[in-house]
Amino acid sequence: MCLAIPMKVTVIDGVMAQCEARGATRHASLFLMEHEGISVGDYVLIQSGHITAKVSETEAASTWALYDEMLGAGLVTG
Repeated sequence: MCLAIPMKVTVIDGVMAQCEARGATRHASLFLMEHEGISVGDYVLIQSGHITAKVSETEAASTWALYDEMLGAGLVTG
């Protein structure tokens, strides 16, 4: 199973973004979202090293709450 991970953009360097969530930092390509105007501070979904969507802070928190439920139920491993 492949899940998109919600993260906050902390740095943009050309076509790459550095993103953070829960103490983890990842670099992701902005290529798929080049026309969406991603900025530092935005919340995004990252999948397979690419930013695939821009989401609200509320949506990101809701997604993490759902992932926490799934982890707690043993449906996925973290």
